[in-house]
Amino acid sequence: MMTEQEKKAFVAGGSFLTSEHTEIFTPEDFTDEHLMMAESTERFVDEVIMPQSEKLEKTDIPTIVQILKQAGELGLLSTEVPESYGGMELSKAGACLVAEKMAKTGGFVVSFGGHTGIGTMPITYFGTPEQKQKYLPKLASGELLAAYALTETSSGSDALNARTKAVLSEDGTHYVLNGNKMWITNAGFADVFIVFAKIDGKDFSAFIVERDYPGVSVGAEERKLGIKSSSTRMLILENVKVPVENLLGEQGKGHKIAFNILNIGRFKLGAGVVGGSKLSIALSSQYAKERKAFGKPISDFGMIQHKLGEMTIRTFAAESMVYRTAGLIDHILEGVKFSDEGGEQRILQGIEEYAIECAMAKVFCSEVLDYCADEAVQVYGGYGYSQEYPVEQIYRDSRINRIFEGTNEINRMLIVDMLIKRAMQGKIPLMEQAQSLMGELMGPPSFDFDEDFEVLSDEAKMIANAKKVFMFIAGAAFQKYMEKLADQQELLGLAADVLTETFTMESMLMRTRKAIGRSGEAAAADMIAATRVYCHDGLERIQTWAKTGLAAVADGDTLMTMMAAARRLLKHPAINTIELRRQVARKVIDKEGYIF
Repeated sequence: MMTEQEKKAFVAGGSFLTSEHTEIFTPEDFTDEHLMMAESTERFVDEVIMPQSEKLEKTDIPTIVQILKQAGELGLLSTEVPESYGGMELSKAGACLVAEKMAKTGGFVVSFGGHTGIGTMPITYFGTPEQKQKYLPKLASGELLAAYALTETSSGSDALNARTKAVLSEDGTHYVLNGNKMWITNAGFADVFIVFAKIDGKDFSAFIVERDYPGVSVGAEERKLGIKSSSTRMLILENVKVPVENLLGEQGKGHKIAFNILNIGRFKLGAGVVGGSKLSIALSSQYAKERKAFGKPISDFGMIQHKLGEMTIRTFAAESMVYRTAGLIDHILEGVKFSDEGGEQRILQGIEEYAIECAMAKVFCSEVLDYCADEAVQVYGGYGYSQEYPVEQIYRDSRINRIFEGTNEINRMLIVDMLIKRAMQGKIPLMEQAQSLMGELMGPPSFDFDEDFEVLSDEAKMIANAKKVFMFIAGAAFQKYMEKLADQQELLGLAADVLTETFTMESMLMRTRKAIGRSGEAAAADMIAATRVYCHDGLERIQTWAKTGLAAVADGDTLMTMMAAARRLLKHPAINTIELRRQVARKVIDKEGYIF
């Protein structure tokens, strides 16, 4: 039970839609500890990993293993391991910052995350004291390396459709596992696998499987489009005897492990791809200053400035929402330690509280990186298509992020599904506000803009109305389809985009206003420009989605009435986004990199 003070400070997951949030964690709030960890990670990346990039791109297993073990010696593998087991027990914001700094390494960050994240965290959160004592100190130091084995040929996004089977032996001492796991990161060298199987073909459960158990083998390296600096192979289990004490968590509760670990992985992936987006901006701005055409640097051309400005604005948006999410989780877990009684469960509950925000971060940020990588290749022109230049690798490596940790399509379904479930459980007053909204829309217009108001007041109104648009669309869709709404995937995906756009715009607004309060309007001028551009363009995108969504749930006079109401909500003043984007781009060109 939460204390009264905890209840007052509590911010429910998804509640940004129905209530005004006033506090946000931003990159400007990093502590000295955060910055020291970031500096150590960057130094390791630049001095140890990048000089080996050519070997890594050839999937040189000994080199990957050697670097991971060096990372373990420096403590970089222990960031989220409890202190009592030799870890650093960093905050989620700190762990995200490490993931972001590792992004420069391309595919190697997948090897790193496969070990520190989905490979180690299941034992951290669900292991028995004996399992933690046996494995965590060695995983933290790099003595053991880990992998996560969930996916099968018949169960990609549908993880619970696994065919790998576990049968308890007659003497009750071990389980016998049989099956194959596909696309397993780190399979070429991992010492420990977190394997999901169905006990007696029905109870979906998790097991800790060691590589040297008889019957464990791996297939050949997959020939991948990108992330070549990571090992990806099939894991083959043939009559593998796994001690009963290596059952991880409860029998039949493997889904709790799988889904909770994916929640964590999603927003950390968001942080990692933010790092990749920043790298794309830096490389593109540097090249644009060097490359000359028609007698001047291509950075002088408006089309190039548009690209650099938009890449930076979208990355600022992604960074703002990722660290807002990390801050929400850290806030709800403030003062909670793994060593506390029930600490692991409280931490898991805190992370699960923001599963909606984690899914939105994964979808949005992975698509921002794809945009930045694509535009980086375009800035480089023909050279961008050559392996002699770095953006070619970024382009190939980026594509997997929309598939990892649940495809973006699945995550879009989850975003709306989880929100509706929270509303039905009374955790957020979505239904009540959606009903009252209908009365408001039938009343006289109240959405006016006034340039004399405080800075970004128009954007604040846009965001407030974007929330209403989501409730309008979601309410109409729910009213028409009721329990069959889950079958309307296109509509759900569209609603998820509206919700994600709204959360992103609000994250930018809150971060920028916090910067203004800290340093003044002049110092935050570039943040203001980025926020204004993104909110303006975001509302234009929402307008298109609203038109499509409403046409899917109504027709005739009803549709005309709904469209009129939506137009009122989505009314916004025109601004010179070209000049504001140029303002951001010029700063990027001067700095030759990300400016926020």
